[in-house]
Amino acid sequence: MASNGNNSGLDRARTKMREAGVDELAVETFAHYFRLLEHGETGMVPEESIEPLDMESLADAQVAEADAAEAIGACVVIKLNGGLGTSMGMNRAKSLLCVRRGLSFLDIIARQVLHLREKYDARLPLIFMNSFRTSEDTMAALARYDELPVEGLPLEFLQNKEPKLLAKTLQPVAWPRDPDLEWCPPGHGDIYTALRSSGLLAQLIAAGYRYAFVSNSDNLGAVPDPQVAGWFATSGAPFAIEAVRRTPSDRKGGHFARRRSDGRIVLRESAQTLEADKEALADLDRHKYTSTNNLWFDLQAMQDLLDARQGILGLPLIRNVKNVDPADPASPEVIQVETAMGAAIEVFDGARTIEVGRDRFVPVKTTNDLLVLRSDIYDLGADFVLDQASDRVPFVDLDSDFYKLVGEFDKRFPEGAPSMRAARSLRVSGDWTFGRGVVLEGDVALESPSAQRIAPGAVLAGEDPDA
Repeated sequence: MASNGNNSGLDRARTKMREAGVDELAVETFAHYFRLLEHGETGMVPEESIEPLDMESLADAQVAEADAAEAIGACVVIKLNGGLGTSMGMNRAKSLLCVRRGLSFLDIIARQVLHLREKYDARLPLIFMNSFRTSEDTMAALARYDELPVEGLPLEFLQNKEPKLLAKTLQPVAWPRDPDLEWCPPGHGDIYTALRSSGLLAQLIAAGYRYAFVSNSDNLGAVPDPQVAGWFATSGAPFAIEAVRRTPSDRKGGHFARRRSDGRIVLRESAQTLEADKEALADLDRHKYTSTNNLWFDLQAMQDLLDARQGILGLPLIRNVKNVDPADPASPEVIQVETAMGAAIEVFDGARTIEVGRDRFVPVKTTNDLLVLRSDIYDLGADFVLDQASDRVPFVDLDSDFYKLVGEFDKRFPEGAPSMRAARSLRVSGDWTFGRGVVLEGDVALESPSAQRIAPGAVLAGEDPDA
């Protein structure tokens, strides 16, 4: 996989990126990771190199009201909005998906911010990091909120793109039947490169903003909460991440740990875990906390560190091996060079984590998650903040043959989601269509080889081990 003169994979990738108009800082950041790949870097974090991490809880934090108000007044809200929801059969921004009362993710996010501005008399800009695929739809949807833009600041900036590399040679892949598939996003760690190269980071600092709150647009629990802002501001930390206790559904996901060599906090993703360490990864008693991807950072501290590192933060490499056409397992294997934005926690001295309630982590990655969000498990208040109305969030497993794609999912819940406040779990095998006002209680399991309809108002009660 060594390079060979002017025809090296890196030379060709750089040329391809420049011809596509990719920013020069993004090109050089990609080159940094390419060289790591060439030298055999895998990004793996062995279990023996880390130890478990404990942390303080927001529930125990004492935050003065004046500190909270001051912090939110100095804050900018950034939403990662580059995802298309392709895993659910969507071909536009996932944040356009209707989730509650005819409102999309974007509608609710905009209204959350507008409410906080009014309550705290704060500027609180809302800015989206879009991809070239989500920008147009997103900006069109936000146009109805005339008061949303803050004077002198954009509503969006664009994430970068990079070439996929053939796994065998590290040459940029060519895929003439769909040239778009030759490209991939560099992971959400690209946010720091994009903030700097767009000039937005310097612009925000010049406009008097001090802190950034960054989160995913598909997580409606990620509200720019003044209490968390106040905790972060008074902590003096340059960087912090909100964490939640891991549950059985998080066994295969990433977690926080402390690196033995220097004591810094690290975020180990599943893709950075050796096969021999998968058992330790799944141990919820050992590694208790996972990331919400809700981040806070000091804008000036970020700029200073980027300046010191010539614009390249140096996040750990994630070497993601996929097929060039994800829908065709026979297509060539490629490497996607990625970084995770949460991994920036290890490059900042004095970075912090804080445990928050699960109500701040309500991601929608599948239609299973979407059903829970659309159900009565959550109320949507006048402040447009999700309020969990049940003491537990039920586990949902819908048959992927019939429910994986949003269009098919919607056909099977034509009158809305069932009531799930008394449910512990829902497992559906086969093709079931739900009528209006269906109520689920306990552990409900549905199975049938033929299509079935559940009558309006039906109560489906399974066993509840807690009863």
